[in-house]
Amino acid sequence: MGRLFILLGLTFLFMHLHASGNISKYINMEYSYVSEIAIYILAIFTLMGSYLYIKEDDKKECDDCHCGHDHSKENKRWKKLLTYSLFLIPIYTGLFLPVATMDSNIVEKKGFHFPVYDDTDEYSQHQFLQPDTSLYYGKDDYLTLMDESLNSLVKRDSLQLTDKNYLKDLEAIYYSPGKFTGKNITLTGFSYNSKDLSKNQVFLFRFGVIHCVADSGVFGMLIEFPEGMHPKNDEWYSVTGKLETIYYQPFKKTIPILKVTSQTKTVEPDDPYVYRNY
Repeated sequence: MGRLFILLGLTFLFMHLHASGNISKYINMEYSYVSEIAIYILAIFTLMGSYLYIKEDDKKECDDCHCGHDHSKENKRWKKLLTYSLFLIPIYTGLFLPVATMDSNIVEKKGFHFPVYDDTDEYSQHQFLQPDTSLYYGKDDYLTLMDESLNSLVKRDSLQLTDKNYLKDLEAIYYSPGKFTGKNITLTGFSYNSKDLSKNQVFLFRFGVIHCVADSGVFGMLIEFPEGMHPKNDEWYSVTGKLETIYYQPFKKTIPILKVTSQTKTVEPDDPYVYRNY
């Protein structure tokens, strides 16, 4: 009976995540078909489990008429209870606990010092500030992918980073920032202050998902507002400005900086996350 309830709970959990739209907080929606297939598979297993439970229940009634009490089964009950509890915890949390939206507090807790830039391990994931999908491609395939992105972008005088192209175009900008110097860039994100910045400088971020929440990160760029502006944390802005580059000492790296020419304070979008399109 316990296994049947677990199957039923998992099936309902996946259905609930899709119906509520919260599935997008865990995976890139380009892979939503995987979780949709899981719903059908779990539903089939649930029906099979129901059939087997009814069949076993009939058999137990017959066996109880001819045999005594089995103490060995009682000794295993606590083990089953522990095992079932491990499956019930994610079902309970997924259904009854609210989905937390990432904000600047997450950035603060992670520590905004970017130690990955000092890491010489070619297999380490640099999922901060700069989107990096090179780990998912061979070297030649990745270079081809970046060249295709650059060819389609460098011809433009201005770029607008939308929810659909945010991670893809931002990766191209970081890949070769010199080719975008002087271009007008428009993007939207939440502000994050760092003690290493001037009062009118902030990082403008979006939390992005490459494949799933396990490889999610905070992505964006350094923004320089006009003198006199002192944005606070978690204020959402839509900004346009000229792209330049700056050597940022804390990262020991040259990074893009957007010098704002126009800005609008806005509200957090319905879906604050962005996803990598391929």
